[in-house]
Amino acid sequence: QVQLVESGGGLVQPGGSLRLSCQASGTMFGVYTMRWYRQAPGKRRELGELVASIRDDSISNYANSVKDRFTISRDNANNTMYLQMSSLKPEEAAVYYCNADVKRFVSSPRRGYWGQGTQVTVSS
Repeated sequence: QVQLVESGGGLVQPGGSLRLSCQASGTMFGVYTMRWYRQAPGKRRELGELVASIRDDSISNYANSVKDRFTISRDNANNTMYLQMSSLKPEEAAVYYCNADVKRFVSSPRRGYWGQGTQVTVSS
């Protein structure tokens, strides 16, 4: 089994910063592209906004709305991904989900896995 666990969410004032983490664990041959999505509470995470992604070679991409404010990174040795968020806006309050493409065994196809999400609240 593969598990993705997010952490680091919480309450932050507008203009503030927050750092999210996502750690993958379980039986894994390889962890490939990892992504952060955000979605309003109670809505399907699969339909959320793709915030940023990072490949296993650390090539990253960002949604236009977060460029120059958010930084995605990863620690391949520990199968962990981070999202450093700064200058946060109230409209960016959401549940932030981690998603990763994983091969469990060398002969397995890549499959997408999701974490349970971490709530980010941006409010004064």
